[in-house]
Amino acid sequence: MHVDAFVRGKGRFLITQYVPTDEKITRRFPLLLTTGRVLSQYNVGAQTRRTANTDFYAADLLEIHPHDAEERGIREGDRVAVESRVGTTLLPATVTERVAPGVVYTTFHFPESGANVITTENSDWATNCPEYKVTAVQVSRSGGA
Repeated sequence: MHVDAFVRGKGRFLITQYVPTDEKITRRFPLLLTTGRVLSQYNVGAQTRRTANTDFYAADLLEIHPHDAEERGIREGDRVAVESRVGTTLLPATVTERVAPGVVYTTFHFPESGANVITTENSDWATNCPEYKVTAVQVSRSGGA
């Protein structure tokens, strides 16, 4: 396809307008959840969960700032319910300053965590890429499995 040269040059960049998300925090959902990856797992982990990489990262965790954790009575290792407008899941909490107050973070490498169950249906208008980085949630201690 591109033996001697790229058909349209090296790249074509288009300027697009910034469109803010429709997802907003409220009193019911006062925290913003963002999801991402860790180095030892690739994408959803379909390949890397079959390897010894799980020794480095064995489960999805919810990172929560100490201030937000204290407000909710959450301690390191507690099971927490993460509820959004579209669903609820349970995750073990890790209390850390790696996230800012008002923001919680989790990965999505392990299907049993249900991380994508709580993300919205919102997507980027230009690329239709799902908006996994901005979901309003509430987090509370849970005794559930």
